[in-house]
Amino acid sequence: MTSAQPASLTAVLGPTNTGKTHLAVERMMAHATGMMGFPLRLLAREVYDRVVAAKGARRVALITGEEKIVPPYADYFLCTVESMPLDKRVAFLAVDEIQLCADPERGHIFTDRLLHARGTEETMLLGADTMRGLVRRLLPQAAIVSRPRFSRLVYAGPKKLSRLPRRAAVVAFSAEDVYSLAEVLRRQKGGAAIVMGALSPRTRNAQVALYQNGDVDYLVATDAIGMGLNMDIDHVAFAATAKFDGQHFRALRAAELAQIAGRAGRHMADGSFGGIAGLDGGGALDGDTAARIENHRFDALTHLHWRARRLDFSSLAGLIASLEQRPERPEYVRGREADDLAALKALAPRPDIRALCHDADAIARLWQVCQIPDFRKIAPGMHVRLLARIFTGLATQAVLHEDWIAAQVRRLDNCQGDIDTLAARIAGIRIWTYVSHQAGWLARPQYWAGETRRIEDSLSDALHARLMQRFIDRRTSVLLGQRRQRGKWMVDLDAGEEGEAISVEGHHIGWLDGFRFHVDPKA
Repeated sequence: MTSAQPASLTAVLGPTNTGKTHLAVERMMAHATGMMGFPLRLLAREVYDRVVAAKGARRVALITGEEKIVPPYADYFLCTVESMPLDKRVAFLAVDEIQLCADPERGHIFTDRLLHARGTEETMLLGADTMRGLVRRLLPQAAIVSRPRFSRLVYAGPKKLSRLPRRAAVVAFSAEDVYSLAEVLRRQKGGAAIVMGALSPRTRNAQVALYQNGDVDYLVATDAIGMGLNMDIDHVAFAATAKFDGQHFRALRAAELAQIAGRAGRHMADGSFGGIAGLDGGGALDGDTAARIENHRFDALTHLHWRARRLDFSSLAGLIASLEQRPERPEYVRGREADDLAALKALAPRPDIRALCHDADAIARLWQVCQIPDFRKIAPGMHVRLLARIFTGLATQAVLHEDWIAAQVRRLDNCQGDIDTLAARIAGIRIWTYVSHQAGWLARPQYWAGETRRIEDSLSDALHARLMQRFIDRRTSVLLGQRRQRGKWMVDLDAGEEGEAISVEGHHIGWLDGFRFHVDPKA
C-alpha cells in the first residue's frame, strides 16, 4: 500500500450516531478486499464479529496488539490503527475517528494513517466535523461528505443519582470513581454494569450484555464508551467533566464531551445528557457548553500531532534524532513524548544494551521491543527493566527462552483475588499475548498465543463474576424489575416457628411476630 492518490478518497464527517462506521463497513464489504483501522481493540472486535457473520470466518482477519486471527486467505482486515498491516494491498481502506490525530499521546499514529494509508480503489476517513479544515488543507483531493445526526441530543440538566432515568450511563474518568458510583447505584437501583477501556473484550462484552439484556438498567463507564461502542443508552450523565490525561488534570473540551454524550439515543431515538447533582459541581455543564453539544458547534482543530515515519537505524543516536525530527508543515506539531520513545531513551545509555546494538537490524529490533505497550502502568522503570530483559534475550538467544516465558505466564494464571488483583493480572497477561504475536520472538508462538488467550479468558470470566458480585444486587434488581412490569409486588406469608415468614417475589426478607417485623439478617 502506498500513499499514491487512490481512485477515490472521501472524508465522512459528522457527530456521533450518524452511521459513519456502518457506511464504511458496508462499503468495505462491497469490495473484494478491505481493511479498517479503529481506535479501540473492543471496537475492532465488534466490527470483526459483524463482518464474520456476513462473509464467513475464513475471509476475515482481526489484528490488534493482543489478538491476531488471520486466516490464510483473509480478504477483510479489522485492526486497531496501530496494528494495520500497511504493506498489504487492499481495494478498500478506512480509518475511524480521525479527530484523534489531535490526541497528544496517539495522534501521530492517526496522522500517519490519515496521510499515507490508502486503498487501491477507495479510501474513507471517518471522524468529527472539527477535522474539515485540516482535511481540506492537507488532502485537497478528498471529497468531504457531511452526515447529520439521526436523532436529537437534548440537555436535561443535572440529576441526582437516585433520580436518574432508566437506561442511563454515568460517566467518570477514574476506576475509583467508577466503582464508587456503581456502589451507590447498587444500593439505590439494584446495580450497574461496568465499562472501562482496561477491561478485556470478554469482560466488557459480558458486562454490556447485563445492560443490554435488561438485567441492570444502568451503566457506569469511563470515556471508553465514546468511541463508537453501540449500546441502547437513553441518557448520559457526567459525574465529572475533567480528567487526568497522563500528564495533567484538565477540563474536557466541548467536542470531547459531545463524543461521550452522543452515545445517548441510537438511530432515530432521541437522547439526553446532563450532569450528576450533588457531586461538588464535578459533572456540571455550563449553558454554553451544553448548547454547543446540542447543536454540534465546536472549534475546528488547527493542528495534528506528527512523528517522522522514516527512521534512521544506523545508530541509537540517529534513531532518537529521527524520532525527534521537527514537523514538516505548520499544521503538524510534535506530541508529548510517547512511551516507546521514552523507553528507548531510557535503554539507549545502558552499556549492556549498547553492546548488543551492533548493527541496524539489532537497533530495529530494540525499537520493536520498545513498542511493547505498558499495559500494567505500575511504574515506568519496571516496564523498562522488562523491555531490557526481552531485548537481551532476543539479541543473545535469537528467541526468548521458553522456561522464562513459562515462569512469567504461569504466575498470572490465578483466578483468585479481588477486582483490582484480577485486572492487574489481565494487564500483565496482555503483555505476553502481545509478545506471542511478534514474528520470530518465540519458538512456539501459536502455543503461547493460545496459552495467554486461555489465561486472559479465565481471568476475564473471574473479573466479570467479581464485578457482578460487588456491583449488582440481584434481589433488588429483580424486585424493581417485577414492580415495573406489574406495578406491584407479590407478597407471601407462610406460618413458621419464628412467626409469619414474609417473601417478596420469592425472596425471603424476614418474619412477622404479632405486630413486630424482624428483618432476616441474611436477606
